[in-house]
Amino acid sequence: MRILFGSICLLFLLNGCGLLNKANAPGTADAPISTKRASSKAKAHGYESFITKEAISQKGLLDVHQVGTKYYFEIADSILNREILVVTRFAKTPAGSGNYGGEEIGKKTITFEKGPQNNIFLRIGTLVSIVDEDDSISRAVNNSNITPILEAFDVKARNDKKKTSLIEVTDFINGESTLLSLNEGQKESYRLSSLEKDKSYIQKITTFPINTEVRTVKTYKAKTTGKKKKELPAAILSGVVTLELNSSFILLPKVPMGKRYYDERVGYFASSYLEYGDDQQKVDRNTFIHRWRLEPKTEDIEKWKNGELVEPKKPIIFYIDPATPKKWRPYLIKGINDWQSAFEQAGFKNAIVGKEWPIDNSSISLEDARFSVLRYFASPKKNAYGPNITDPRSGEILESHIGWYHNLMSLLHNWYTIQAGAVDERARSMEFEPELMGELIRFVSSHEVGHTLGLRHNMGASHATPVEKLRDAEWLKKNGHTSSIMDYARFNYVAQPEDSIPPKELMPRIGDYDKWAIQWGYGKLPDIEGLDDEREILNRWVVDSIASNPRLWFGGEGRDFDPRSQTEDLGDNAMVASTYGIMNLQRIVPRLTDWTKARNSDDYSNLDEIYESLVKQYENYLFHVAKNIGGIYVTPRTMGESGEVYCPVPKSQQKEALVFLNNHIFKEPKWLINNEILNKTASPQSKESITKTMETVLLNLMGGSRMSRMTFISERYQDEDVYTPEQYIDDLNQLIWGEMNVFYKTTAYRRKLQKAYVSNMIALYKPNEAEGVVEGILAKLSEGYTANTDVRSLALHNLTTLQRKIKGTLSVINHRMTKAHLLYLQKEIEEVIGETQDPGNFFIPANPDLSIEEGEGED
Repeated sequence: MRILFGSICLLFLLNGCGLLNKANAPGTADAPISTKRASSKAKAHGYESFITKEAISQKGLLDVHQVGTKYYFEIADSILNREILVVTRFAKTPAGSGNYGGEEIGKKTITFEKGPQNNIFLRIGTLVSIVDEDDSISRAVNNSNITPILEAFDVKARNDKKKTSLIEVTDFINGESTLLSLNEGQKESYRLSSLEKDKSYIQKITTFPINTEVRTVKTYKAKTTGKKKKELPAAILSGVVTLELNSSFILLPKVPMGKRYYDERVGYFASSYLEYGDDQQKVDRNTFIHRWRLEPKTEDIEKWKNGELVEPKKPIIFYIDPATPKKWRPYLIKGINDWQSAFEQAGFKNAIVGKEWPIDNSSISLEDARFSVLRYFASPKKNAYGPNITDPRSGEILESHIGWYHNLMSLLHNWYTIQAGAVDERARSMEFEPELMGELIRFVSSHEVGHTLGLRHNMGASHATPVEKLRDAEWLKKNGHTSSIMDYARFNYVAQPEDSIPPKELMPRIGDYDKWAIQWGYGKLPDIEGLDDEREILNRWVVDSIASNPRLWFGGEGRDFDPRSQTEDLGDNAMVASTYGIMNLQRIVPRLTDWTKARNSDDYSNLDEIYESLVKQYENYLFHVAKNIGGIYVTPRTMGESGEVYCPVPKSQQKEALVFLNNHIFKEPKWLINNEILNKTASPQSKESITKTMETVLLNLMGGSRMSRMTFISERYQDEDVYTPEQYIDDLNQLIWGEMNVFYKTTAYRRKLQKAYVSNMIALYKPNEAEGVVEGILAKLSEGYTANTDVRSLALHNLTTLQRKIKGTLSVINHRMTKAHLLYLQKEIEEVIGETQDPGNFFIPANPDLSIEEGEGED
């Protein structure tokens, strides 16, 4: 038998996790026992003096009695020492808070146990380790672990016949327990201070067979400073803030679900704890994935083992909040049901179902933790999220409350207009037809439900698709434009108008990775001898599956230096994909004024908003490309696999990225500076803003992290043809300074580019000499990365060489602003490194692999 100590489970990438024994459908079967007057025939000594004839009582997980304004829990001995998960959520929130009913506040595992002096302790579980009680080391683990006692309740009465203990919980529930209210950090975010007890009360407590629901109203005194932007309207008007909270006490299974071990090559959320044993030579970390308990019905087990599709004992059911506009409910339900095909690959049919909430059943609530609900929030936020609540002992997902913000439709509209407007004429208006918006909602619904099933983002999924296949209608029909709906691969922006791609193939859908991941997490494993056999089987499954189908590769949630794993990108080559994307943006810009006109009486705010979204999309393309420079491919492997875990991005691909950036940002993107738009809007995405984009890209390219990484790569892979920092700086110089000659004539944009280059180079050489906000950021980032590296030496050499080049060119330049510009830069460099007396050889050799053109003259 194993002993669990402690549920501060170490969570991997929390985007949501879930709970237990959910009712398949809300209804009378699991409704609370009808309230009744307590019987006067109770035999327990002293019981009648508390639970009088006036008591209103309910039976359930915790029997609940209300006597006037007092509330009592009657706790059965069978519940003592059983683990109970407590999930607290907002039920109603004050206007302007940024939170909404149904959103989670916190979750903790508790136990009730008998104390030494006729009392009952409530302990908070802190699961950090596990041990077999038959092992000698269990004594050491036991001696090193004790869980905190949050509350001690006097036992008011015993009912020995029922084997129950009666405790009063009125003050505990009405108080500021961290179990049932906001923590200090959350109170601080709302700027709340003390609880106003006379304005706080228990609204109702409802109990069910496996859960007890506590609804409270809590009023806090608010800290007011007169700075209205940082304070809630309620605080400004009254000095207090009132919240309505719901806490669900859910009994965890007596026998935890069997765990499935975590593998970083398959994208699941996970929990872990330390495992001790007498036979160990080091402590093991037991890490397991989050998943629902899907089991075949007893009569179908043999069919399931033989590969036949069977229905699970308890399917996963999601209910749609009745506050959801009716016309969007069918699309949300379709998004939920789309996962049925994935579960069929794991051997289950009808494993997940979306349903309308039964509004006629008043005995249940949307906050009831037995039910998973998609909650719809009347909010200006542009977002949705898919959490899951889990049993910390096993990773079993027990329930989920998906959060859906009404204004998400605005974000979907803008994305689709910018990414698909060049090829789908339905995207060329400010209000989409319901069918189109419905399909956009459906895809996001599927994505968020994926998180509730345990799946993390797979930002590398889009890399599995060759760029040119994104223009192939037949290929897209079969495969989709990304292998996983869990990627941030929104819409197919690579498709060109002449490709005649059907609109259906512009949108993401559940792909082959998603189906395989569900099979890996939920499918039946062969009969096994022990845990080591299970690990071997799961490992072999991953190795063989990815080897036979590379589209099943999990690319992580955006690995730091791996250009294959990026958000919002498409295809296996960012330079080619981004070129196609920019071609479509160039088609869209001249038409934006017409597309954003709804009525003659409208102002230009729509145009402003959509143009800003377009510029953001353009910036995405630039940074997708930039990540290739100094990039490292990271491919997790086990000892039985062939191939390297770490591999630098090929030199030719990095050079290709630099050429792209030269063509699309070092040279002014004049197509984006559309005066017809800029003269009609107050958009921050003006000509000056494009300059800021250029400066940000250059800051990114010359950061100390990238330069130090390239230095490390060149030292580690000395026998390979890698892109060294010296070669990179030479190429960057060639693109930015190579046209400097007797006929040299700069534009305003080019001068800003060169100023940014010099500032960044100074920051690399002497971080403490950097000035200004941007330079200060770079200096701060560079200082830690470049200390005692060759990067600073290279920066000094480059500044010296550039100083000589400027000095040797100044005497032959006639263009006034160009000459003034170079004099300024010469002075900037001189203040840092002093004056170089010998002009020396300032020639930077031309690189035939890089495309440059002469600078354009200024008008």
